[in-house]
Amino acid sequence: MRSLPNFPPILTAFLLTAPVVGALVACRPHGSASSVRSSVQYFCPMHPQIVRDQPGDCPVCGMKLEKRVSGPAAGPPAASSAPRRVAYYRHPMNPAVHSDHPAKDEMGMDYVPVYEDEIQTEGQVSGRATVTLPPDRLRLLGIRSEAVLIGGEPSGLRTVGRVTPDERRREVVHAKYEGYVEKLLVDFTGQHVTKGQPLLDIYSPELVAAQQEYLVALRAQERLSGSTVPDVARGGGELAAAARQRLSYWDMSPTQIAALEKSGSPSRRVTVYSPVSGVVTEKLAFEGMRVSPADRLYEIADLSRVWVLAQIFEKDLPAVRVGMTARVAVRDQPGKEWRGTVAFVSPTLTPDTRTAEARVELPNPGSALKPEMFADVVLEGSGTPTLTVPETAVMFTGERTLVFVDLGDGRFEPREVGVGARTGSGYAVLSGLAAGERVVVSANFLLDSESSLRAAISNAERGH
Repeated sequence: MRSLPNFPPILTAFLLTAPVVGALVACRPHGSASSVRSSVQYFCPMHPQIVRDQPGDCPVCGMKLEKRVSGPAAGPPAASSAPRRVAYYRHPMNPAVHSDHPAKDEMGMDYVPVYEDEIQTEGQVSGRATVTLPPDRLRLLGIRSEAVLIGGEPSGLRTVGRVTPDERRREVVHAKYEGYVEKLLVDFTGQHVTKGQPLLDIYSPELVAAQQEYLVALRAQERLSGSTVPDVARGGGELAAAARQRLSYWDMSPTQIAALEKSGSPSRRVTVYSPVSGVVTEKLAFEGMRVSPADRLYEIADLSRVWVLAQIFEKDLPAVRVGMTARVAVRDQPGKEWRGTVAFVSPTLTPDTRTAEARVELPNPGSALKPEMFADVVLEGSGTPTLTVPETAVMFTGERTLVFVDLGDGRFEPREVGVGARTGSGYAVLSGLAAGERVVVSANFLLDSESSLRAAISNAERGH
């Protein structure tokens, strides 16, 4: 045996023990190094079955793979109910191509494993599939669900409307003869008038002539009343009555006719009086204008009762009916409320807004509600218990209305539902759900995207 050179004692001991250490290292199981190398993995947030040892992009959706630490660096492994079993492997770019064992495509990409618990069946909704998500991904997406409940009396359908005059309480003032406006006594829009209040004076040659004819008929009646021929005496009276009736047809009041009889001379001006009490909503007359029976001089509206035209969206129309109680409030009078009833629901929709008008009739003491005011309207329901779904759970896709039902264990089923009027906590349920079922109320649009994608992949795999 060769003697060792004169090395220091510590170096001599290292040289003697190195072969032993090397043998011990060589005898270590290869699995330890492998587990250290596999402690870092990269996965797709949208497709957790895509797992790689190196960073990159998801072959399905193109998203950047996220880093996940497993093995010794991740601490104790999470409890698992059962190991996941691979059903088959599919081509990363063509889901219709399957393989029973791991393989690579023409570009060297690994086939994607499809586990048995990920094989999706198409749900009740065409184009959507039931989605199964692991607990860690549920937490990552922030998916929450709430129960569908039977509520008490719904708070009512809330909408907006505008105040308009009652069309049955509007009067148009016009002259029944030709003439000229000589004096305006009510000369601006918005002025309050009472029934019988003078509005304007008109000079009408035609009306002056009619007054003169009436005075002539009265004098003839006096002269002929003493005739011994009955027909002559009666004829004078009939002539005077006809002339008086003509003046009445031209809206001369009994008081004006009596003044004419007393004075014995025709009046050059004739005053036009207001037929109702209300507010002048339109004034078209002005001094000096020529008027005819076709001309509108004033429009007067009685605002002691008004209408509120509430806008009802197409989807809420089934819940609105004649006779419903309505509560009305306006912004400039906080705390004050008017109550009325729905008297009419329009049979047609406005094309631009896709809404129909519901007419609410209500009293308006003091004219506090003014035409064209905007109003907040609440149409109260019947008070019967109503099945309600949270508002954030409902997705209106344009073709149908969807919710995702939480089946438990990370499984979510898309379901088409029918909803009615809006309630205080969401929408009234007409069909598709039962009390106690849980529906997703957050991140449901992400869930809908995943459901659509999985349904498309499933159809492609089946060759549809």
